[in-house]
Amino acid sequence: MPAKADPVAYRMALLKSSPRHQAVLKAVAEKSGWGSPLPKGKGRGVAVFEAFDTIVGHVIDVTVSPQGDVTVDRVTTAVDCGNAINPDGLKAQMEGGIIFGLTAALHGEITIEKGAVVQQSFPDYEMVRLAQCPEIDITIVESDAPLGGAGEPGVPPLAPALANAIFAA
Repeated sequence: MPAKADPVAYRMALLKSSPRHQAVLKAVAEKSGWGSPLPKGKGRGVAVFEAFDTIVGHVIDVTVSPQGDVTVDRVTTAVDCGNAINPDGLKAQMEGGIIFGLTAALHGEITIEKGAVVQQSFPDYEMVRLAQCPEIDITIVESDAPLGGAGEPGVPPLAPALANAIFAA
């Protein structure tokens, strides 16, 4: 059942005792233009997640056609992994996690026939490829928290943010 509240404001209230989470959520909301109006058929969704001492927030903008086809237009991300020792490496890890997460959410199907996997390699496993890759904008939120991970934390909030965006559209 929907909360009938602005999704960012709702999460900010739920996270009132988690200042790092709130900082990430605030940063991703600001960078994404959260709250600005969208035309019919477009939606924006948000999700925040913590894993390996890293907090990641995604805002995803989508277009849903009248036929129900989904196009991911933009992914805006904020990440707090403590002190980002290698900012470019952190951004690259987030970008990879975003593409991996979108692939899983949009195309993640493995089929089994006669006890064997049908997809043998990349040519017959659909993935998000360069032509379908959305605009990606990553903001690093520095904090004095212990160093966190950078590989996995960007993946889990991707599908919920995508589902929220599709629902909003």
